[in-house]
Amino acid sequence: MYSADPNAVLALSLSDTGRDWLIERPLQIVGYALLAVFLRFALHRMIDRFSSRPGTGKPTLLRPLRERAPAGVQSTILNERRNQRARTIGSVLKSAVSVAILVWFVLSALSIVGVNVAPFIASAGIVGVALGFGAQNLVRDFLSGIFMLLEDQYGVGDIVDLGEASGTVETVGLRVTTVRDISGTLWYVRNGEVLRVGNMSQGHAVAVLDLPVSHTANIDIACEVAERTAQESIARGEFDEDILEAPQMLGVDAVTSDTVTLRLTIKVRPGRQWAVQRRLHRQILEAFDDAEIAAPYPNGRPFGPTASLTS
Repeated sequence: MYSADPNAVLALSLSDTGRDWLIERPLQIVGYALLAVFLRFALHRMIDRFSSRPGTGKPTLLRPLRERAPAGVQSTILNERRNQRARTIGSVLKSAVSVAILVWFVLSALSIVGVNVAPFIASAGIVGVALGFGAQNLVRDFLSGIFMLLEDQYGVGDIVDLGEASGTVETVGLRVTTVRDISGTLWYVRNGEVLRVGNMSQGHAVAVLDLPVSHTANIDIACEVAERTAQESIARGEFDEDILEAPQMLGVDAVTSDTVTLRLTIKVRPGRQWAVQRRLHRQILEAFDDAEIAAPYPNGRPFGPTASLTS
């Protein structure tokens, strides 16, 4: 058996090449790895802190962003809307931080071991383009979701019209938004497929009352009765804080061969226009009966479907 020459071992251990590959470069890689883990942990904690809600206030992450939450919305719905928006934006930021730190660490490690990283960067660009073409629908969904969250186009509790689906928003995600319609059906809408958004919960709404009367009715009296009934109902406090402005009688809106349609509008809080319309329609109908303002067909159409079937 041959024994190792102590001089040879010492020469290897003290040589610049052996010390560089066995000690210095591994230590550099370990140092970069520890730095990457620390940066990821610190940045994630900072994002979580900004995404959380201090007490009952607004999350710090959302303060620089515009908020279009409807006025007068319940605090529980408003808090859920803010929390979900902050969590989703925070998730995007944490994913971006993790990917950036990972790419930086891999490129740094390859550079330490002497690998030319330029071809890897070029290959990554080609792979990114290929993935972009292959998963363009998925990428479009995510990008649309990010811009939708940043612009606060809608949130939890908003009543929206997304084209194919209309109803109340229940959850908002990066890829999918869920909307429950008036019949209880839950719709899953991909953010990339939303071409236009009609939000009925931002700013204010308008309760539009179309009131049909007959041609023989006195139009001036009918307008006066409808407007007076709406004003009296508001004065009694039946709508609490739903009404934002006094009702406006616009007068005759449409004329057909058998009907004259009067239009009355009232600016109300978002989401309350339907309740105001239903109550005022009933009260104005009773007021028309008391004032003997004739409806177009008080006894139904004379040649309606029933009459046609009978004949």
